[in-house]
Amino acid sequence: MIGAGAVGENVADRTVQGGLETVIVEEELVGGECSYWACMPSKALLRPGAAVRAAQAVGGAAEAVTGEIDAQAVFRRRDRITHDRSDDSQVEWLDGAGIALLRGHARFTGPRRLTVTASDGTVTELVARHAVAVCTGSVPVLPDVPGLAELEPWTTRDATSASEVPATLAVLGGGVAGCELATAYANLGSRVTLIARHGLLGGMEPFASELVRESLEATGVRVMTDTDVVQAHRAEQNAVLTLGDGGRVLAERVLVATGRVGRTHDLGLEELGLVAGTGIDVDDTMRVPGSDWLYAVGDVNGRVKLTHQGKYQARAAGDAIAARAAGRPVDDAPWGAHVATADHSAVPQVTFTDPEIASVGLTASAAEQAGLRTRVLDYDLSWLAGATVYADDYRGQARAVIDLDRNVLVGATFAGPDVGELLQAATIAIVGEVSIDRLWHAVPAYPTVNEVWLRWLEALGRPGSQTESPE
Repeated sequence: MIGAGAVGENVADRTVQGGLETVIVEEELVGGECSYWACMPSKALLRPGAAVRAAQAVGGAAEAVTGEIDAQAVFRRRDRITHDRSDDSQVEWLDGAGIALLRGHARFTGPRRLTVTASDGTVTELVARHAVAVCTGSVPVLPDVPGLAELEPWTTRDATSASEVPATLAVLGGGVAGCELATAYANLGSRVTLIARHGLLGGMEPFASELVRESLEATGVRVMTDTDVVQAHRAEQNAVLTLGDGGRVLAERVLVATGRVGRTHDLGLEELGLVAGTGIDVDDTMRVPGSDWLYAVGDVNGRVKLTHQGKYQARAAGDAIAARAAGRPVDDAPWGAHVATADHSAVPQVTFTDPEIASVGLTASAAEQAGLRTRVLDYDLSWLAGATVYADDYRGQARAVIDLDRNVLVGATFAGPDVGELLQAATIAIVGEVSIDRLWHAVPAYPTVNEVWLRWLEALGRPGSQTESPE
């Protein structure tokens, strides 16, 4: 394995369990981006603000909230969660799992062949008997804006590992990372300007974007959508961003969160006839087409850039590698044991903004584009008894997308406090293709926000009484 992040660790774990001798190569920290610079630290930065807002939304608790968020305490807690960026415990886990670790930078020198160069210049050659899995993740993309690079802008890695709060922060990018980090730094006391070329949270249901924008602006974030940055320079203590309409944004720091691309540079992919600097195309077992030994798993293949989905791919790939090595059948039919079928239409995701956004499957627009005959069910979560108990001024929205021909759920989006905890039920319903008629017997507990499922079903009508929706 090249890359000892969460994805590489999972591929290696499955191949070892399958009886294969496994070596994992890592040039940075075992545990990878998610453990030290992405998922864990970013959520650690976001959680204090969410906790304070939750308390402030409940009479009795609100009166106990008397101070401001302590930024340095937040950073200290983040450092505890990331083990001060020490990978000792992760290395111990590899050792216990029987996975050999080789530290250094790996490059292909030919089919199945790698050279690994350690930090002291020592070179080790490896030859794989069965397979090599590229699990190197992704890297940020810097927009081609004149002068931007000279500002030495923050990437998401810089933002999640910072120990000081800039007085002013300009965030470029309206995707998940941009919105989450704008939320985090606004909570910590920065005056934040978020600049997006298009809207916020593209690819999600429009109501999710609208609720997040309203909340960001209520927190004091200046949100500028459909806006291009055309030039950048530094003037004394501030970065100066010139916009397409001639306007300017000044900020002490600039954070670039405009996207990521597979980390395939400097791997020697050209020795294999592949193009460096882009994602590596794979089939549903994560094997590169035309090869019987090369796999690419996680962000590096560009299918779904989410840690949990990369780990899902890793389990499928590791088991497929072990099965092929042993000459056992590979179950590569849709939803089989050795494929990542869910990547196509059943991907769960939680965006830790305010409000939290949890989604899985197809949006209404995506379902329409896929040619499905659907019915869309919208519900205001504040109408639920569970929401009334949860917060005094609960704000939230939920949408279900129903495939009328198959009578199953194909998409769900929730927006509201802690709605990530609602998501797994929707994921199971989509992956399991649970019929709407059967869902009537999955009774939600009262009083919880899960009662939205009952309200959706009531909108559809009891089994046997449903009438076809007009086209």
